[in-house]
Amino acid sequence: MNATRNVIIDCDPGIDDSLALLLALKSPALNVIGITIVCGNVPTHIGAENALKILDLADRLDIPVYLGANRPLEVSYTSAQDTHGDDGLGNSQIPEVTAVRPIQDAVSFIVDTLTEAPTTSILALGPLTNIATVLQRDLQLFEQVEQFTLMGGSYRSHGNCSPVAEYNFWCDPDAAKVVFDLMPVPIQMVGLDVTRKIVLTPSLLTYIKDINPELGSFVEKITKFYFDFHWQYERVIGCVINDPLAAAAMIDPAILAGFESYTTVATTGVARGQSIVDDHDFWHTPANSEIMTDVDVPAFWRLFLTTVFGATEPDLTQVLNQLVTPCEK
Repeated sequence: MNATRNVIIDCDPGIDDSLALLLALKSPALNVIGITIVCGNVPTHIGAENALKILDLADRLDIPVYLGANRPLEVSYTSAQDTHGDDGLGNSQIPEVTAVRPIQDAVSFIVDTLTEAPTTSILALGPLTNIATVLQRDLQLFEQVEQFTLMGGSYRSHGNCSPVAEYNFWCDPDAAKVVFDLMPVPIQMVGLDVTRKIVLTPSLLTYIKDINPELGSFVEKITKFYFDFHWQYERVIGCVINDPLAAAAMIDPAILAGFESYTTVATTGVARGQSIVDDHDFWHTPANSEIMTDVDVPAFWRLFLTTVFGATEPDLTQVLNQLVTPCEK
């Protein structure tokens, strides 16, 4: 495991973002110093309210939430509320937090933080509009970033909002291209290839509710809409939770493996948002990314269930042995 590191989480909560936030907030490996919000799954103001709800649930309202971009760099904004519900949390209608409020200007917060603490890591879970805006202002700010991990893109898996594109890159393809073209440190890309292997099943949810009724009830409330969506559109029993895997990658690098490559992003036409991974070095361009291709599924669930919900042995091993297939062990 990594020693504790300072991290900014840039996100668009979102059901799976919310679960990723819980993992990051409860992990002793990460010190979340701020959450910046971008338009994506939901409009920015809704995402900020949801981040506050998660912080309240985790008793961490000391962490500031900053409002970021409310539209992509170039294209029109299309939310994913059909997937996450109008409120972004599965239409659960969880009451808003009034004790603290979101703060303006996520970009200024990122700039100021990287100026004062240049090794701060970045975990990007939504469209990359905020990150691209900072890069366009001063890419040198990122030169000492300890780790830059994002959930987005797809290497050898079909898209989730077009035949080839993952939503975060499709929502703001220009920002994704800016990040891959300009980021001065390697980008760890946790794409659909690996996140599709992380499925929260009804059985897992039952286990979670049994060991932690309070958090389990919350997860059940926000994921019911997600379960229904995945069954209707993908015939998945349960729901894919993409973003927690990116958080897990920052907490325990051994959970994922991949390879280094030059990567860029298509911005127009039928390939809008497609992550183009030059795995055969056609362009002879230095690698700018590490593309994650393999995931230790039981190791992820062990980390997630122990860190967020307090799962313990021997029940945890018995449950995992029932929930994973032999080829995943």
